[in-house]
Amino acid sequence: MNINTIRTVCFLGIGGIGMSALARFFKAQGCAVSGYDKTPTPLTQKLIQEGIAVHFAEDISQIPKGIDLVVYTPAVPTTHAEYQYFLSHSIPIKKRAEILGMIASRYFSVAVAGTHGKTTITGLISHILFSSNIPVTAFIGGILKNYRSNLILSENAKVVVAEADEFDRSFLNLNPDMAVISAIDADHLDIYSDKKNLENSYHLFAGQIKQGGSLIYKCSLEMPELPGIKKYSYGLNDKADFYAKNIFLKDARFHFTACLLGTKIPVEIMTPGRHNIENAVAAAAVCHLYGLNPEQIKQGIETYEGVCRRFDIRIDKKSLVYIDDYAHHPEELKVFINAVKEMYPDKKITGIFQPHLFSRTRDFADDFASVLDKLDEAILLDIYPARETPIEGITSKLLLDKMTISNKRILTVSQLLDELKQNRKEVLLTMGAGDIDQLIEPIETILNGIYT
Repeated sequence: MNINTIRTVCFLGIGGIGMSALARFFKAQGCAVSGYDKTPTPLTQKLIQEGIAVHFAEDISQIPKGIDLVVYTPAVPTTHAEYQYFLSHSIPIKKRAEILGMIASRYFSVAVAGTHGKTTITGLISHILFSSNIPVTAFIGGILKNYRSNLILSENAKVVVAEADEFDRSFLNLNPDMAVISAIDADHLDIYSDKKNLENSYHLFAGQIKQGGSLIYKCSLEMPELPGIKKYSYGLNDKADFYAKNIFLKDARFHFTACLLGTKIPVEIMTPGRHNIENAVAAAAVCHLYGLNPEQIKQGIETYEGVCRRFDIRIDKKSLVYIDDYAHHPEELKVFINAVKEMYPDKKITGIFQPHLFSRTRDFADDFASVLDKLDEAILLDIYPARETPIEGITSKLLLDKMTISNKRILTVSQLLDELKQNRKEVLLTMGAGDIDQLIEPIETILNGIYT
């Protein structure tokens, strides 16, 4: 398929963060873009405002004429009426990952993979390059605060930076010049069955780096021998090739020295948490190997504002701090909660958590309970099903019963909002990858009306 000849594109699942970035890309190329999604969200509303037609009913009558390409996400079942229509009319249907791979193959490409951290690292690399006047096109799995978008576009782009998703082995559609692997923790066991299969897929991904290319990986990971590919580790100590030292916290910001193969760059970051120091080192490593100078790397890191829903401080008052985060895996929750406790050691921390997927809740129930016990107060919402149907016996109560802290409850959304009106909090967290993001603005409205 020649991407350049496509003029009309339809997306099934257009409201997904990766899908919407591709939709915006094709719109910017002058294509007529439309799409379907199950429910309206702020993101689909933004796409509509940008001139992309989006419908929410499974209805073939809303399909435009003359479609050249259909892009779909595995979250949309193949029994979907519109999918079946495209299939029966022999209209080309491609997965999002296939199209991303086709686009990236035309450029020098950087792919960022990992069960955690990949969105922040992708955003950092993209921002450092763009702010250094390197023509870059970037597909990011979150909304970058600097650009208010999940897509960065440059005319005559020389580099494509792409978040490489392990779900459904999507990242195996990429053959990058440079790749980052930030973490390989057990996840998506509905796809991989066990951690070993997940690790094998990551190793396959690393082996797809072009000859002469580079792999930058977290130093705690074990990577196979990769003939013809240069390997570099990164971390928070000098056992890694790229590392941070002289780390200290001042005025709620981390300062450190990035050590890049002998080059030392003193920097500070806006994004809280020691995990974001690691993320910054990984991004700096990529940009150093690409050829940027220390001033460009320093300026890019220090002006990076972060990603919406990644340690996203929504309210920062003396009487209340409210932080939202996308954390939906036990390891992500642990890193996030520990970082909050480090920043606010003397405050009571209340966490609102929406479990994501019945299978993930089942597979990591003990781990979720253990991490949530780090909170002073825990409020659970019902499980967000996403693409799954319910599993008997798997509910939020399963986690609640395994938790040992005394201050724990399951609330409905309306009960939660009433709770926030009636009982003051010191540090409030919202956590999860489901539709908990729809509660951020209502929660902010309530809290801003109470706390001064």
